[in-house]
Amino acid sequence: MICGEPILYKNPTTAEICTLCGEEFTCEGMCANGHKICKGCSDNQAVNLIKSTCLNTRSKNPYEIAIGIMKNPVMRMHDVRHHILVGSALLAAYHNCGGDIKLAESLEEMEKRGKQIPPGSCGYLGNCGAAVSSGAFFSIVTGTTPHSENNWSLANTLTGTCLIEMGKLTGPRCCKRDSFIALGTTIDFIADTFEIHMEKPTKLICEFSERNAECIKDKCPYYAKEIA
Repeated sequence: MICGEPILYKNPTTAEICTLCGEEFTCEGMCANGHKICKGCSDNQAVNLIKSTCLNTRSKNPYEIAIGIMKNPVMRMHDVRHHILVGSALLAAYHNCGGDIKLAESLEEMEKRGKQIPPGSCGYLGNCGAAVSSGAFFSIVTGTTPHSENNWSLANTLTGTCLIEMGKLTGPRCCKRDSFIALGTTIDFIADTFEIHMEKPTKLICEFSERNAECIKDKCPYYAKEIA
C-alpha cells in the first residue's frame, strides 16, 4: 500500500503499530520494508480510491477504469477490494454510456454489497467475488430484488456465465485475471440485454504477471512473456 512491496505473512501474529494511523492492531504480516497497515486503513484507502476514481472518470471502458485503480499500490495483487472494484468500474462506464443511474448512490451500494463477499470465496465457496460483483452491478442498475422476476433470472445468469468462463481456466485464483473475465462477460451481456455498449480493448495484455507468484503464465489468455 505504501511502497508496492508484497506482504510477508507471519505466524504467530503480533501486536504492532499501524504505520498510517499509529493505532495498535493484530498484525498478520508486513512488507519487506517494514510497513505495517491495519485493516481499517487498508480498507479505507482502497475503497476511497475506487469510489473517487469512478465518480470522476469519463471513461466508457470498465477495463481502463479498473486497471488504472489496480496499478495503485493500495490495491494488492490479490485483494477482497476487487469485489467492490469490478462492479464499481462497470457502474461508472455504464453511467458514462448513458445508463440511467445515480452514480454516487450506486457506488455506495456497490461498496456495501462488495464488502459482504467473503475473502477467498472463489476457493472456499466456488463463487468468485469478481463474478458476484458483476451480478451486484446488474442488480443495482436494474433494481433487482429477491422478489423480481425477469431481472432476477438475468442477474443470476450473468453471475453464472462469469463463473463458467472463469472455470474454463485452471487455478489457482488470480484476482486480476478473474476481474478481466468478469468485466468482459458483463460488457457483452449488457450490450445484448440493454443495447448499452460499454467499451473494451481489442486485445488485453496483463501488466501484473510479475507481481503474481501464482501466475499460470501461458495458460492465461492475458499473459505476455515480453512484459512479464
